[in-house]
Amino acid sequence: MTNLEAGHGTAFRAAKGSRLTIVNTEGEQCVDIWAFDSGDMFHNLSMERSRVILGKIRPGLGDTLYTNRREPIFRIVEDSSAGGHDTLLMACDASLYEKAGFHGHRSCTGNLHEALAGIGLTLPYTPGPLNLFANVTVDENLRMQVNPCMAKRGDHVVVELLMDAVVALSCCPCDVAPVNAADGSIRDVAFELTQAQALNATILSSEPSDL
Repeated sequence: MTNLEAGHGTAFRAAKGSRLTIVNTEGEQCVDIWAFDSGDMFHNLSMERSRVILGKIRPGLGDTLYTNRREPIFRIVEDSSAGGHDTLLMACDASLYEKAGFHGHRSCTGNLHEALAGIGLTLPYTPGPLNLFANVTVDENLRMQVNPCMAKRGDHVVVELLMDAVVALSCCPCDVAPVNAADGSIRDVAFELTQAQALNATILSSEPSDL
């Protein structure tokens, strides 16, 4: 497992068939995830398309998420959390914190672009992320409620990539709204990418020998 520091992000390439595990090592921490077609950064994970195709605003175990061209990009294959993966909230950005009086505060938007730059990529916009572990509800008056994260220590999600992709993660730095821990703290998470080649090697090595 690789530690992802609270408030920071990372980006990497993942082959089709790879599995990405994200672990809430301390609990009560949201993680923004983006995914892009490795050959075309303008072809990306889309919350708008995914909501329409799934017919719901909260994806869960077994659900496939889609791109802005209606192509499947990853599937949730394990989920030990209470769910609550949000598709409605935009990624927090510098203006949110500046308006609250916190200048230079880290943000999920900043984390995305910083992480992409770290692997030699740029993007002129910020797509809406899938907010893993985020507990956002809609009340009887159709108003969104942002509630503290319910993920417990050790809760994890595993997604399987359905195309060669660039994946970015942001360990959400928001401490001005109750999206992470109820006390406003932010915590580290951990992740592990098992590339498709390694998965195939494991499958092959477990097959019985003919000798």
